[in-house]
Amino acid sequence: MRLLLLEDDAETAAFVVEGLSLRGHAVETVMDGQAGLSTALAGVFDVMIIDRMLPSLDGLSVARALRDAGSEMPILILTALGSVEDRVAGLEGGADDYLVKPFSMSELIARVDALGRRSGSASPTRLAIADLTLDRLTREVRRGRELVDLQHREFQLLEALMLQTPNVVTRTMLLEGVWKIRFDPGTSLVESHVSRLRAKIDRAGSPMLIHTVRGEGYAARTP
Repeated sequence: MRLLLLEDDAETAAFVVEGLSLRGHAVETVMDGQAGLSTALAGVFDVMIIDRMLPSLDGLSVARALRDAGSEMPILILTALGSVEDRVAGLEGGADDYLVKPFSMSELIARVDALGRRSGSASPTRLAIADLTLDRLTREVRRGRELVDLQHREFQLLEALMLQTPNVVTRTMLLEGVWKIRFDPGTSLVESHVSRLRAKIDRAGSPMLIHTVRGEGYAARTP
């Protein structure tokens, strides 16, 4: 799923992004309430995770503003305020779920996945294009009946491409989603990994499935 995280604490944000990214979700992070509201209204996200205490606009105000604007996107509130009154205020303010800090990553993942299923947005555990399959639970990749041995980054790269098939995934999106790099390092990091991945996936005699879209990025799709 594509998730939007509003969290002003850098350490907490990094913890959440790492855990949800390993689950296969794409996470965009904003550290300001007003900016987060604008991002939510302008973009398309499956689930939104909002810290209750944010600069410029608090989390409950963000949730209320989204509901007032007609948004039905599932919202999970993160907060250190765990009283019954605080939970009720969060749910009445437009949130669909409420998780108290400190929390375990497994519980956060379970709650986010549940919200995704409720909205019909949960991402599949098995991805397939033609005779190429990727199992996100067992971490197995096969081309036809043959098991393809991928390194960790190669698996993440293929997963990122297959989750967006047949759409183009830009170099910037891959840098952020796979390597967590939010700037262009000016190297051939993405290109070299795509080249190695293509060598393992698109072998001689097999239809090409990993495509370079000149000037735009890369796509996993049938010829």
